[in-house]
Amino acid sequence: MRQNECVSFTSSPELDQIRPVLAEAEGLARQALRESVDGGVGEYLGVIADDPSAATHRFVADLPGYRGWQWAVVVAAPDDADTATISEIALLPGPDALVAPSWLPWDERVRPGDLGPGDLLPPRLQDPRLVPGYVATGDPAIDDVALELGFGRKQVTSREGRLGAAERWHDGDFGPDSEMAKAAPSTCGLCGFYLPIAGSLAAAFGVCGNENAADGHVVHAEYGCGAHSDTELPTGAGSPQFEPYDDAALEVAVASDAPAAAADVEADASSEASFQDTQSRN
Repeated sequence: MRQNECVSFTSSPELDQIRPVLAEAEGLARQALRESVDGGVGEYLGVIADDPSAATHRFVADLPGYRGWQWAVVVAAPDDADTATISEIALLPGPDALVAPSWLPWDERVRPGDLGPGDLLPPRLQDPRLVPGYVATGDPAIDDVALELGFGRKQVTSREGRLGAAERWHDGDFGPDSEMAKAAPSTCGLCGFYLPIAGSLAAAFGVCGNENAADGHVVHAEYGCGAHSDTELPTGAGSPQFEPYDDAALEVAVASDAPAAAADVEADASSEASFQDTQSRN
């Protein structure tokens, strides 16, 4: 049975479309629930018409772990019937119910970074990123090898696979639009650490060989960083701006010696006064 939107019995705009024998079967629906389930039947939520001969009554499901779920009881009555009968009882999620996400095949659930040591991840069935090795891919570096009888790989990257990789690399952390590239003094295509890759992607991509930069990562030719091989330090960088200061030439006065130093100064002053007085008498 499909899930229907909850509609209040008293405010439903479709009340005039529900036959009274169906709309008035709330008590019958609740009684059927009480006889079929072990508790958990809560507040009545309303009724909606499924077709001229059937309607669905809904009740809150007061069950642990089923917050937001509802009991749905379908009642039916033929055109000439005076009473309704129970057709179906189901526990369905309401609009605010916590439900599991839609099921996805394994190959659509796998994300970059999920592969760990020892894991096996075969390509998807009829993976559009791969073509048989004997099919021309449009990449001369691959097709020239495949033409040699007995050589070449069983599968090679298709044009679609190469375009997808190029788009990811261009838009990634080592692409021309990254913050690092915007602040760089030059580009990877002009860097001595730039190692171009083979094949049709060589015009735009290579591998960084600088251990202090994006070492081992595929980088776009228009990417760049501050560790470019042509980077030069500003003139005078590293040279001192002032003469060295020799603090060993200073005489450090200890605070505890201050009274003694003051006494010496006073004694020297007294001796000088006595000497001048003797000179004046002579």
